[in-house]
Amino acid sequence: MTTDTDVPALVEMRGITIAFPGVLALDGVDFFLRPGEVHSLMGENGAGKSTLIKALTGVYTIDSGTISIAGERRSFESTADAQQAGISTVYQEVNLCTNLSVGENVMLGHEPSGTFGIDWKGVHEAARGHLTSLGLDLDTRSSLQSHSIAIQQLVAIARAMVLDAKVLILDEPTSSLDRGEVEQLFAVIRDLKDKGVAILFVSHFLDQVYEISDRITVLRNGALVGEHLVEDLPRDALVTEMIGRELSDLAALSSVADREIDRSGDPVLRARGLGRKGVLDPADIDAFEGEVVGIAGLLGSGRTELVRLLYGADRADSGTIEIDGQAAKIHSPRQAMAHRMALSSENRRAEGVVADLTVAENMILGLQAQRGWLKPVPKAERDQIVGEYMDALGVRPADPDVPIGNLSGGNQQKVLIARWLATQPELLILDEPTRGIDVGAKADIQRKVAELSAKGLSVIFISSELEEVLRIAQRVVVMRDRRRVGELDSSAVDLDGLIDYIAHAEEGSVSR
Repeated sequence: MTTDTDVPALVEMRGITIAFPGVLALDGVDFFLRPGEVHSLMGENGAGKSTLIKALTGVYTIDSGTISIAGERRSFESTADAQQAGISTVYQEVNLCTNLSVGENVMLGHEPSGTFGIDWKGVHEAARGHLTSLGLDLDTRSSLQSHSIAIQQLVAIARAMVLDAKVLILDEPTSSLDRGEVEQLFAVIRDLKDKGVAILFVSHFLDQVYEISDRITVLRNGALVGEHLVEDLPRDALVTEMIGRELSDLAALSSVADREIDRSGDPVLRARGLGRKGVLDPADIDAFEGEVVGIAGLLGSGRTELVRLLYGADRADSGTIEIDGQAAKIHSPRQAMAHRMALSSENRRAEGVVADLTVAENMILGLQAQRGWLKPVPKAERDQIVGEYMDALGVRPADPDVPIGNLSGGNQQKVLIARWLATQPELLILDEPTRGIDVGAKADIQRKVAELSAKGLSVIFISSELEEVLRIAQRVVVMRDRRRVGELDSSAVDLDGLIDYIAHAEEGSVSR
């Protein structure tokens, strides 16, 4: 493990400053990455992490400062310049061609040639060699899309090694992985570290940061807060550096699980036997006024599939839905909105933000769709709604005219939640609303959910972080293997009990 600051840095970024209209994204930031170390870059959403990475990878041109690689001053005008300098990036959403084979993806753009063009046998032999060097035994002729996201990320790393990467940037690589897949990824990371590769690691999972990192650099509001050896930075001190306030301040969000819910009348939502062949076994769920219902389960357990059927995003072929005690036909999101339902998708990039539109334009989209495109929302009403929710959710920067694509992931998520709150729903479905965002933004969203539910809004809340589900929800519906296996009163179960229930509960069981 490289911990000696006397070891020459492979990457030296000094005084890096980048400004966008109205936003100073980086303000004189220094960052040093040494060979054979895993260096985590930490900070709230909007702290400047992504901007610093984009400066290092040639996506952004720096306004001032210097970048040196292996002691040589470099100026990156494009991502190709950065790749030629030995810098490769693997993103949260793998940027590969899933319709091609594993081997074709590993060697893409670097295929060996033969007499009549590409030597396909050579492609697969070379790909197999690169995969084997990472301890991976994969059929190189299998389609990439037939493999899990975890395997696809490992294939992306193998591709980076084809480019002879000296620096590997892993941007939220574990957000969609289960524990076993994370361990497989970490084994590859440790092997690369032992071979002298410098690894820049970005994650919002503190346990993983402390498990894999040698060093941590913390940014806040575009400025450098500090660089530390991981053993010299306790977790509470890290959180304090990231958010600029004591961790105890975040504890102000007390558990809402003990709040009494009146279930004597009709629920806001009642679904019975809702399912789709090959997608989800028939399942029941209901939500009462002011109640937060959590949905817990492992990835692939059917959580998202259930709420998409509820919302009409996918068509159910069995089951019934009642809204406020009345039968309802919900075969499309438009029909769901007509029944005052709203769904904030887990995939904010593909199904949420419209990157080229402003914050205000994104925030008003749901209300405009609800009213119809021939009835534009008046400017005065739009400005009032946007201002109210930007303030209530703490969207930063507080400029409604900034393109939403310039915002951090956490602030984009806040805008999406505001979009649906502006439609005045009776039931708000939040699918992984805090995934991939920092502790400060996460606490802001949790507080807002608690506040809104206390005022009578019904919420269905999905999160892979089980502690969060228990803290937010009064009841927890448990899913496993694309079916509902039971439900729990969250005030009567702890984390270990929920984990055990997810693993072992018999279908149809209820614990209260």
